[in-house]
Amino acid sequence: MNTTRKKPVKLAASRKMAADSAYNASSGYLDGQLLIAMPVMDDERFARSVIYVCAHSSEGAMGIIVNRPAGSIDFPQLLMQLDIIDKSEHIKLPDSAESMKVMKGGPVDTGRGFVLHSSDFFIKNATLPIDDGICLTATLDILKAIAAGAGPKHAILALGYAGWAPGQLENEIQHNGWLHCPADPDLIFGRDVEDKYRRALDKIGIDLAMLSNEAGHA
Repeated sequence: MNTTRKKPVKLAASRKMAADSAYNASSGYLDGQLLIAMPVMDDERFARSVIYVCAHSSEGAMGIIVNRPAGSIDFPQLLMQLDIIDKSEHIKLPDSAESMKVMKGGPVDTGRGFVLHSSDFFIKNATLPIDDGICLTATLDILKAIAAGAGPKHAILALGYAGWAPGQLENEIQHNGWLHCPADPDLIFGRDVEDKYRRALDKIGIDLAMLSNEAGHA
């Protein structure tokens, strides 16, 4: 994306996602879990991706890719684009805003921004609690708070999201497209973005090299 002439990024929360976000272990839904793409994943949009599942129900699923940086897109530049700060205020940003990660959250609604963050920040009627201290907020207010140094301790901004129709994610898992494991804050918010795929596999005791070899001989 050309960072000098971008279309404005829109922030919007889906209330329906909030209604679907309660994790129900007995139902097999994966809210608050990580999806890990298998090496045989032939969709390049998701190859070697790690996705935090924000909502999963009989009506479909929604998640945020947490290990794919959004190229040259810079968080302070986005704040200026959205008129949250002006150029003269750029140098006044707190370190947390300067270092904020901007990710390609998925191929759906790539003009919208979604902030995954720790639960120490909450906006009534806007923040969606997901699981294990992780929340999703998609309004400009959270970006203003981050710019002012009053935002959550941990956060990433994702442009777009990954979405599945009813039964689609279950079908992809059954056909060995995805593994899944419990999430943890370091895998979601850690700075070593390029290493998240390997570490997610390590979390469930799978060696990437062995998995790749097995997939190649399937």
